[in-house]
Amino acid sequence: MIRNPIPWPNGARCAVAITWDMDADSGLNFWNPDRADTMVACQTMFRYGPNISVPRLAELGRQFEIKQTLYVPGWCIERYPHAVDQMADNGNEIALHGYLHERANELSKEDEFYWFERGIDAFKNHFGHLPVGWRTPSFAFSKYSLRYLIDAGFEYDSSLMGDDVPYLLDDKGDTLIELPTQWSLDDWPYYAYGREINMTNPITAPQRALEVFRSEFDAAWEYGGLWISVWHPFLSGRLARIRAVIELIEYMQAKGSVWFATTAEIARHVKDLMARGAYTPSIEKLPAYSSPLPEFSRR
Repeated sequence: MIRNPIPWPNGARCAVAITWDMDADSGLNFWNPDRADTMVACQTMFRYGPNISVPRLAELGRQFEIKQTLYVPGWCIERYPHAVDQMADNGNEIALHGYLHERANELSKEDEFYWFERGIDAFKNHFGHLPVGWRTPSFAFSKYSLRYLIDAGFEYDSSLMGDDVPYLLDDKGDTLIELPTQWSLDDWPYYAYGREINMTNPITAPQRALEVFRSEFDAAWEYGGLWISVWHPFLSGRLARIRAVIELIEYMQAKGSVWFATTAEIARHVKDLMARGAYTPSIEKLPAYSSPLPEFSRR
């Protein structure tokens, strides 16, 4: 089923990365700059993530002896350093997730770069070093994003959905490791609801979401794929939902032959395999084309 299988460490059948996007109320402010301060119920819903869920996530990692990756907007690093540090102090990876959860492909090239640099500055000011991993807010990767990531020295991205295993993104001969995920592993479609901000997905029982997550894991385990969750502390960190997360991790560990890793560890594994000639990833050139397509032109 996978034409270009990757060898996972210690003969594991698949790799699993438990990753969280701790957006908090960053996007609320970006898209509602003049009235976010009056949207108090929304604020509390989003702040539940850093204030209530993150301690649970840290304990989750300790309980199961796994390391997780927390993708964080730069503004949230500045606003909620206690949450970021709690995850980092427990050995989890912290990766960058924009600055104010801006949607890059809805911005001009210049505006995208402005917020991109602000995110990097916030990360460096707090941790004293540059980030190595990136996930574009809302999966809104633009035709300029790859170039910015390569020039800034990022080692990997985890925003795109072009394969079942790690692959390379190419911009004019320069490459970046892509660790793909997919919408079915994102908790947003199952849980995100808030009328005031036009989040109107049907609220799904955790067992229904768990059914999808588990089926995707079973396929990755059978065929040697990569399974990366895209969960949000304010959504999946709630009581009933975190209980489902615990049930899923227990299922994965009971099945066995699973490599649990941070996305940075997976990227380093890919890089090492490539250096030894043990794995040759597929390559996708970006941007794939320019719009509008020439087919739209008329004689």
